[in-house]
Amino acid sequence: MTDPGARLPGRPGERSAAKRPGGGADLLTGVLLVVAEAAAGALLALWLVVRGMTRSHEAADGKLSAPPPADPGTDWTPIVAIAAFALLIACVAVALLLTGWYWSGGIQAVVAVALGVALLASAVQGSGREAEEPAPAWNSPPCLSGGDSDECARSGG
Repeated sequence: MTDPGARLPGRPGERSAAKRPGGGADLLTGVLLVVAEAAAGALLALWLVVRGMTRSHEAADGKLSAPPPADPGTDWTPIVAIAAFALLIACVAVALLLTGWYWSGGIQAVVAVALGVALLASAVQGSGREAEEPAPAWNSPPCLSGGDSDECARSGG
């Protein structure tokens, strides 16, 4: 007969223990994922910078198909792109944590939270800039000849 205290192969506890990585592999995977995310984040930042430069050149050259609005408002593309990147990292963190890769998943969770906090801070800071009035571009000097402002404008000063 069988001993009731004996472990049978294929129990759920043994199967999950077989899938758990060693401490070194788990930590190394977490570090490699952070390096890969840093590279992907740099490519994302480069794309956003090139996109912003292209948009500013198109607006300056008048190549836009429609006239630009009077108040363009906030460009939400960088915020949405970084939020999607942070959400992807958070999903990877959850998947790693559920499969027993605790160090890698924890590192990914920290990276996702840090990106989310930075994103929220930049979004809040960016929304405060819209309320400011732009400074006037040129202040004309007072007319020294004693005439009105039209006379000063025609004479050049």
